[in-house]
Amino acid sequence: MPRLIVDARPESPRKAGRVPRTYLWIVDGETFIGSLAIRHELHEYLLNEGGHIGYSVRPSARRRGHAAKALADALHIARDLGIARVLITCHESNAGSRATIEKNGGIYDDSRNGKRRYWINTAS
Repeated sequence: MPRLIVDARPESPRKAGRVPRTYLWIVDGETFIGSLAIRHELHEYLLNEGGHIGYSVRPSARRRGHAAKALADALHIARDLGIARVLITCHESNAGSRATIEKNGGIYDDSRNGKRRYWINTAS
C-alpha cells in the first residue's frame, strides 16, 4: 500500500512525534503546483507552532488563489475527519499566508515563537 495512504491511518506505526496525516496535491489542470497536509491531531509542538494544516505553493504559481482554494477544500476534509476546529499557523512575516488563512475564516488567536496562530471552525 502506498506510504501516503498508510500515513493517514491512525493505526499505522509511525516515528515518535509524527501524527496521522492526509496529503493532498494542489494542481492547476494537470500541472502540479503545490501540496497540503492535514494533521489529524495535535501534540505540543503542533499546538504551538505547526497546526493541523500546512501547505506550500511553488513560487511561480503564487498570488493566484491556489492556496486559498486548496485550504477551503481541505477544511471540508478536516471536518469529515472529525476535526471541528483546525489550527493553522504562519510566520509573522508571511503576509500572503496570513491573507489566505483570514480569507478562509481564520480567527487570530496569538503568536508564539514567531508564528501567528489562527483557528477555523470546520462546520462553517
